Amino acid sequence: MKSASFRFHDSLNDFLPWRRKFSVIRYEFYIAPTVKDAIESMGVPHPEVDVILVNKIAVDFDYHLHEGDAIEVYPVSVKHGTPIKFILDVHLGSLARMLRLLGFDTLYQNYYEDKVIVQIAVTENRIILTRDVLLLKHKVIRSGYWLRSQHTYEQTTEVIKYFGLTGRFRPFSRCLECNGLIMETTREEVEGKVPLQVSQDFDEFFTCSDCLRVYWKGSHYDKMKLVIERFRDV
Repeated sequence: MKSASFRFHDSLNDFLPWRRKFSVIRYEFYIAPTVKDAIESMGVPHPEVDVILVNKIAVDFDYHLHEGDAIEVYPVSVKHGTPIKFILDVHLGSLARMLRLLGFDTLYQNYYEDKVIVQIAVTENRIILTRDVLLLKHKVIRSGYWLRSQHTYEQTTEVIKYFGLTGRFRPFSRCLECNGLIMETTREEVEGKVPLQVSQDFDEFFTCSDCLRVYWKGSHYDKMKLVIERFRDV
């Protein structure tokens, strides 16, 4: 029996049982596994890992363990560049609407199967957001994040902080229903698509370029602006 030691840093400890958190973990093996397989066997999904040091030397996920290796594993710390695109699992509909409200390209359908989410994420280079750790362990996934909270406001705050999104908001630029881009339109164009009273009371109208849903700055608009301002301060 051979062994190596692991130490996980910072947020990666969220995936470990309490006795293993912030401590040196002895990992035993017969046939040398890849460091990726070893890391995931302890519960940490690879998309949340940024840097792996073996005996103080950086390695990639394909490195095979050797007797006596000392491994330090660090979480993602470099913020993602532009553009940033998400795809969410089927349990995160409220989060999808919130991210769209802030202007982020966010795919979501409540019928997406895991294999579809993975395929779209890889094909379109999207970041998977999920509460399912196993979903993030698919080998082909390059980028993803496991949401610690189960509540929409806290989840949104997590995403903003983790990916460094403060200052990158584009509020009201995405359709809350389908993720399409919002375009300004005229009263004449929306005639018959909104209640007559709305058409008479408002001058500015907007429409989704994909699903053609019509938006206007009603009472809900001020409420949504307050929500957006809360997230600017996280």
